[in-house]
Amino acid sequence: MSSPLRPCLLSLALLLAACERTPPPAEPGEALSGGSATVRQSDHNAFSLPSANLAPSRRLEFAVGNSFFRNPWVIAPSTTTARDGLGPLFNTNACQNCHIKDGRGHPPPANARSAASMLVRLSIAGDDSPAHAELRRRLGVVPEPVYGGQLQDMSNPGSVPEGKVRVEYDKHPVTLADGSVIELRKPRLLIDQLGYGPLHPDALFSARVAPPMIGLGLLEAIPESAILAAADPDDSDGDGIRGMPNRVWDDARGETVLGRFGWKAGQPGLNQQNAHAFAGDMGLTTGLLARDDCTAAQVDCRTLPDGGSPEVSDNILASVLFYSRNLAVPARRDVDDLEVRRGKQLFTAAGCQKCHTPSFVTATDAAEPELASQTIRPYTDLLLHDMGEGLADGRPEFLANGRQWRTAPLWGIGLTEAVNGHTQFLHDGRARNLLEAILWHGGEAERSRQAVVDFAAGERDALLAFLNSL
Repeated sequence: MSSPLRPCLLSLALLLAACERTPPPAEPGEALSGGSATVRQSDHNAFSLPSANLAPSRRLEFAVGNSFFRNPWVIAPSTTTARDGLGPLFNTNACQNCHIKDGRGHPPPANARSAASMLVRLSIAGDDSPAHAELRRRLGVVPEPVYGGQLQDMSNPGSVPEGKVRVEYDKHPVTLADGSVIELRKPRLLIDQLGYGPLHPDALFSARVAPPMIGLGLLEAIPESAILAAADPDDSDGDGIRGMPNRVWDDARGETVLGRFGWKAGQPGLNQQNAHAFAGDMGLTTGLLARDDCTAAQVDCRTLPDGGSPEVSDNILASVLFYSRNLAVPARRDVDDLEVRRGKQLFTAAGCQKCHTPSFVTATDAAEPELASQTIRPYTDLLLHDMGEGLADGRPEFLANGRQWRTAPLWGIGLTEAVNGHTQFLHDGRARNLLEAILWHGGEAERSRQAVVDFAAGERDALLAFLNSL
């Protein structure tokens, strides 16, 4: 009978052997994460540039979309008719307030009274009734009956905010193999000042920070067949990785399709993602979502003036779509550096690339010609993975269960501090640096996490050098 330690010892031996080899040189074009759309900028504006291959005549359209993404919307009625209709309930008055400089949001400091660029999703488990089954089919969840699918902590005069969110943190120390102790923090949400009565006793909560906007059009252009080819929900190859696609409702097509966007891949494409953000985050209607996000209990929300029908015109929605499709990915830095190459080698040896797929080729019929037939390096498979109990939010969304999350793209992650002035990662921003983010991995990523725990300090430094080069 073989020892249960033997597979672990064999894996460790293979890992050590891989790390002793001289790392290979950088691949041709490896620095061009977004193919020919890549921009070479690494300062605080690195996430806010149009695709490098966007023609000058098309950059005007990009600038128009940028203006509607960046500038605030106002309460109706207003002389600013193109931007009125905010609320009555909302989280922010401009897209840029959450996607700061087109980058990553962050959770509020402990006990702060404003959620800043973080929001809280709400739902209930529901029952097997036809009404709840229909909600799950179209929305992926059964919204909380009084407060809906998202807690909105701001409101127009004449309406009452839904509530206020605070965050406190519990400490979770982790000891690495070399004796180093890393203190992780786990957030606890505190919701009070509820404006419309108590929450459902079985309400489910999930804190979400805004993800970066770069490269979204390129992710949308990855062929569906390439994403599904990597799926292995039954772990048929026995490697412990069970990537599965989410299947979500497409509002425009009226059918269930592949999910790509959002922390649980709950949105099929960028136009729908944008329309739902306008509705949930700012209380703005579109041709896709023609009603305010007000429940039957929120009478004042239903009776206040609106900004027309729809409040976000089809032209404005199309401009924001063009903008969000063409925000460029910055080039990688230091790809030829020995430490970075060694870190890449360790990334692969630890098995991280099994979910953070390094590269794809976009479709020939992409929505915009600049995005077509590009070799891109997003380091994601866009699939759902069980990330363990430590990261679980317990809140299903379409096919995603409460422990599953879409693999987050890693491109641009090393520029987070330069762009956003912080290094807070994961869906709720709990990780204060990349090492903490890795140590929160569990479930399907437990083997990779353990490999990093076992690294010597120099190996961890090399791995982080690689990640910071992305």
